[in-house]
Amino acid sequence: MKVYRIAGLLLLWMANPCLADVVTVKNLRMWRAPDHTRLVLDLSRPVEHRLFTLENPDRLVVDLQRAKLLGSLPDLDLSGPYLRRVRTGTQKGGVLRVVLDLKRKVRPRTFVLTPNRVYGHRLVIDLYAKQAGMAAEPRDFTPPPRERSAKIVVAIDAGHGGEDPGSIGRVGTREKVITLKVARELKKLISRDPGMHPVMIRNGDYYVRLRRRIEQARRHQADVFISIHADAFPDRRVRGSSVYALSPRGASNEGARWLADKENAADLIGGVSLRDKDDLLAKVLWDLSMTKTVSDSLELGRDVLRQLSKIGPTHRKRVEQAGFLVLKSPDIPSILVETAFLSNPAEERLLRNAKHRRRVANAIYQGIKRYFRRHPVRAVTAKSGVYYVVRSGDSLSMIASRYGTSVIRLKRANKLNGNTIRVGQKLRIPVNDVGG
Repeated sequence: MKVYRIAGLLLLWMANPCLADVVTVKNLRMWRAPDHTRLVLDLSRPVEHRLFTLENPDRLVVDLQRAKLLGSLPDLDLSGPYLRRVRTGTQKGGVLRVVLDLKRKVRPRTFVLTPNRVYGHRLVIDLYAKQAGMAAEPRDFTPPPRERSAKIVVAIDAGHGGEDPGSIGRVGTREKVITLKVARELKKLISRDPGMHPVMIRNGDYYVRLRRRIEQARRHQADVFISIHADAFPDRRVRGSSVYALSPRGASNEGARWLADKENAADLIGGVSLRDKDDLLAKVLWDLSMTKTVSDSLELGRDVLRQLSKIGPTHRKRVEQAGFLVLKSPDIPSILVETAFLSNPAEERLLRNAKHRRRVANAIYQGIKRYFRRHPVRAVTAKSGVYYVVRSGDSLSMIASRYGTSVIRLKRANKLNGNTIRVGQKLRIPVNDVGG
């Protein structure tokens, strides 16, 4: 009798589209980043939704079509800048309404995510400050030259974060956790070095868009960009650390994107504005800049890989090249370090060990130091003025443009008779041109 009853209920469910099409909202989670707050609704399957705002008081409303809430909403930390309260209600036609009572006006963004190893279908709601907004998130740009100390600025990028766990080991170790721990160890080492200054791209459990990672590094005028990851592979026997730089094809594809937006972006490539250049000249300038950056990235990668080989096996004996988006800054040598394979049980155990993570961080740090012994920072502030150390590929016109001066003034300040300069030469920058 019970079998017939269950079969009858199933037939009723299938015959009634109002029941069969219902999307279940199983949970609500929240991630808070420095520039936005992310809410994530866990769903039984994809959902159609509508988003709109209301005023007096400020509210954000999300209507989910043919949906219902399973249980009640969890308690959320509402101490952040945007949310006052989250509540739900049911509207006509089986619409589940989620209302976000706001502390201030926001500019929202919503999108859906497909299942991964940890979560199923999800609806993501990102809240940005109204005055900053989506359109005003920092764009790619080259910051204006500024007087800087002799310290090397190292941008440290802990991969993944927040809703993106990255790879997951056999015992549940999440890549986003390991990368942040290694990044923090690297930050400690760099902070103790009087010649270096660290910049953390991600310093908590939240997600940073890939282009935003590049933008943050450029805003801080980073000298190098180090992205930290932990690999995974179906074959659990695969092991070893590896280092990646940008591939030529990845550089070419990125160049096309930048050059297409040159009129709006006001970007600088190698210290030369692209806005007033024709397409061919702009592409030549881009290619020169990117070729030099990729070459420096490979050199930096070799130094880091050499140090990593001293503490364990390497997956490859040379620096690999791929089109990773986070490596596509046109003017910052950038590498991606795969610290080990989380899919390998032995390496997962190592990455869970704080002592080994410190060894990995130290290897990266030593590689950076080795690289900068051959490549001094771009400008040095001394009692007698501001100086620039010439690097391979530099020219007087490029240096003059970067520091807002003229070639004539630059030559006069350094008593140069011609246009020839040599790698390692220290050039005095006219003080008035750098705000001294």
